Amino acid sequence: MAGARPNFIKVAPIIRVIERAKASDRDIDYELVYCGREDDPTLEASLFEDLQIARPNIFLGVDCDNLNELTGLVMSKFEYHLQQHPADAVIVVDDLASTMAVSIVTKKQGILLAHIAAGTRSFDINMPKEINRLVIDGLSDMLFTAGMSNNSIANREGAELSKVYMVGNILIDNLRFNRERIENAVLPDSLKDIVTRPYLVFTLNRKALIADRPNLEQMIAETVKAASGLPILAPLRGIAAETVRRIIGSAPSPFILTEPLGYLEFSHLTAHAAGIITDSGNVAEEATFNGVPCVTLNSYTEHIETVKVGTNELVGEDPEKLGEAVRKIVSGQWKHAVIPDRWDGRSAERIVQILMEWGTALRK
Repeated sequence: MAGARPNFIKVAPIIRVIERAKASDRDIDYELVYCGREDDPTLEASLFEDLQIARPNIFLGVDCDNLNELTGLVMSKFEYHLQQHPADAVIVVDDLASTMAVSIVTKKQGILLAHIAAGTRSFDINMPKEINRLVIDGLSDMLFTAGMSNNSIANREGAELSKVYMVGNILIDNLRFNRERIENAVLPDSLKDIVTRPYLVFTLNRKALIADRPNLEQMIAETVKAASGLPILAPLRGIAAETVRRIIGSAPSPFILTEPLGYLEFSHLTAHAAGIITDSGNVAEEATFNGVPCVTLNSYTEHIETVKVGTNELVGEDPEKLGEAVRKIVSGQWKHAVIPDRWDGRSAERIVQILMEWGTALRK
């Protein structure tokens, strides 16, 4: 099940492994369910081409901003779908309200629930996603984690050891699978000259950051000052793009708004950047894999390995800390980093193998 565009990036490796197993006459099949609309503009055709998977089989068609209303609609529609299309297991990803809704319905139907990216916590119960995480992990029969810190969280909160599997970071499966295609990705003409010299990448998605415009203005100003003339490429969408456009205005600036890029193009852009400023955990994880310095505009990360051994640093929403971090990137004084354990591109293989072993035991 996928609830939003980023989920497909984590689901894709699972689908590719299942397709290979089916081609080898293994007894396994799947449906890809999307909670949103079939005409969702964020699901461009190139996304599925880049990930080399088919579009979803099923669209639940839920589209609303109120999270409680969304939860109820997804529960109702997914329950009806399961009644018409029985399943042995449901795989959910991450921590969206739609993910929680699907998880509740799955367990009420007595179906095995597997959670990819389990054990992630902010430890801030005021965050809606934190509540989602607690519910999803509490209901899950199989918790697939990316690292030992996630394992520890799941175990500390009462998950049985037999339910928790450290399979590694599934995002990395895509980077390794698409390594050559990412390297050969063709960027838009407007960027081709810019990326011949060092540049920074800026991404923004968190609603709280976007809503606090005075602080965002300071953060952007500090980034520009600390960048010392390096171009700052910002491939933004929707309200984030509109807000940043109003902040930087029409005067010449090293802060360059670009159109949103496809998966391969964006991965190429970030892999070759001198540094990244982001509020996305996924982008920070990919930066660690690529060895690119990364500043995260948050006070926590779901994958502490990116900070402990990787290239990531947390600055919260503090403009001064952000400026200091960007100056360190530009001056080449960033910390030494390594790739965390089990970021080897085989997470999906481990997950599918575990699920197939469970299925075999169930049929005996």
